[in-house]
Amino acid sequence: MKAKLHKAGTRGHTNYGWLDSYHSFSFADYYNPERIHFGALRILNDDTVAPGKGFGKHSHDNMEIVSIVLEGELEHKDSMGNELVIREGEVQVTSAGSGIFHSEYNRSKESDVKFLQVWIIPNEKNVEPRHDRILVSKIAQEEGIQMIISPNSDDQVMWLYQEAWFYIGHLKQETAITYPLKDRKHGVYLFVIEGQVKIDGQVLERRDGYGMWDLEEVIVWAVSDAHILLMEVPMLINEDN
Repeated sequence: MKAKLHKAGTRGHTNYGWLDSYHSFSFADYYNPERIHFGALRILNDDTVAPGKGFGKHSHDNMEIVSIVLEGELEHKDSMGNELVIREGEVQVTSAGSGIFHSEYNRSKESDVKFLQVWIIPNEKNVEPRHDRILVSKIAQEEGIQMIISPNSDDQVMWLYQEAWFYIGHLKQETAITYPLKDRKHGVYLFVIEGQVKIDGQVLERRDGYGMWDLEEVIVWAVSDAHILLMEVPMLINEDN
């Protein structure tokens, strides 16, 4: 197995007052040549947006954009006509494809909204834009991991344009899960939302990231009660598709 450890304290950091963001990979003014992407995983931002503030109307194309709301309410509007609120425990996927405009604001005038913003490089370009969301609490188990995103539109979860799978996990202290990779050419990036876990002797704490490849399975041991995001992605990508 090969691995890269991204400790929480080594992430890039941007604070505009209304936005406090930590970047696991190069983004905006943060550039680290050692952290451009992990296979098809391009961006993992840990965002906190102040009450009533947000990202004004802006464009995207040819990127799969996943938002995982951890706390509060995120108001989403886009050029496809979607106007909705994504709440704690909900996840949304936007396939920007041939191009969209969207805006995202903190709906509350009193409390922060906290969410993870994940970008995946697609395996198809210039597709018709689309948007979807899922309420994780409806499918989450009390323990273990639950798939929330896959590449298959016939799965009972959200899908995107890439051979990528996302799982949300809630692990009880001193329990373990085993995740077998679907393809040996893929890698797994695990992000600890809360708690502590151990993988192959490496202890990961809150907001640490750990990328692994050249392996058949991942065994995650919960040192404490833990909330995790596990993503399997292709390590070899063709951005010319």
